[in-house]
Amino acid sequence: IERGKSLREIAEELHERGLISSKWIFIAGVRANQMQDELKSGDYLIAPHSSMRDIMTAMVSGKAILYSVSIPEGLTSQQIVDRLNADPGLVGEIKEVPPEGSLLPDTYRFSRGDSRQNIIDRMLRERDRVMTAIWTSRDKDLPMKTQAELVTLASIVEKETGMADERSRVAAVFINRLRSNMRLQSDPTVIYGIYGGAGLPSGTPIRRSDLDAVNDYNTYKINGLPKGPIANPGKASLAAVANPSRTKDLYFVADGTGGHAFAESYADHRKNVARYRKWVAEQKAKGDAAAAEQSAGPGDAVDEGDAPDDSADAAPVPTPKP
Repeated sequence: IERGKSLREIAEELHERGLISSKWIFIAGVRANQMQDELKSGDYLIAPHSSMRDIMTAMVSGKAILYSVSIPEGLTSQQIVDRLNADPGLVGEIKEVPPEGSLLPDTYRFSRGDSRQNIIDRMLRERDRVMTAIWTSRDKDLPMKTQAELVTLASIVEKETGMADERSRVAAVFINRLRSNMRLQSDPTVIYGIYGGAGLPSGTPIRRSDLDAVNDYNTYKINGLPKGPIANPGKASLAAVANPSRTKDLYFVADGTGGHAFAESYADHRKNVARYRKWVAEQKAKGDAAAAEQSAGPGDAVDEGDAPDDSADAAPVPTPKP
């Protein structure tokens, strides 16, 4: 039953589908029960031999077949809008792309004919509800003094690692850097500063010119946090930043297993980088094209021989997760 259909149109459709014997009796029964304004849109599963009253009761209750749309963590607001626009079960236009970091990634259930804007509104409310709880229970010693700053750092953590058991440790690296007045040097911030909500085009590498770009998001060039979030973080990343691991780590790099190797000193970090580059070389020799596309850190985002000067400012840190 499509949203906005009149009682007469609903009765005609039910009759055409053979679900009721008379559209006029159905209309009369609905009006007699004063339910003409209570019938709800959606897809309904009507059991064989259901009476007209059964059908009316089902439509009044709104117990329609539910569908779902899953929004992964780490998408930008534009990417979320694009995903909702592509869902055929939703209707209507989204008024405007919400601010970055204001939506909560999750799976949202809806009945056919629900509006895209309604899903966005639910995501906004859920993000505010979750953020309020997380902010209340945060470590009070954090260098971030506002919810907006916490969301910004959580969005970076979300883009840096997809491993649940690493999030709080990755968060600790960035928080330790903030406390030490070290630049965050996060590749995902470089990507957002150049491509914005559209994201990095598939197959596009990060070049030296990207790392040198001056904008409000490039954490190779600015101190502290970027201007704002670079994606929409999930609950786990928000919680990880609110209560990070208690470590002295200042660096991390891919370890070849999907995770990262962490280090407190730059010397140890370089050893981890060397091990990772050795692993990448071995995978390349085996013909593993995927390994060739991975990066051990910001120094690998450009051509060999054109890498940034590691001695300028605290050295590179994390591997990117575009």
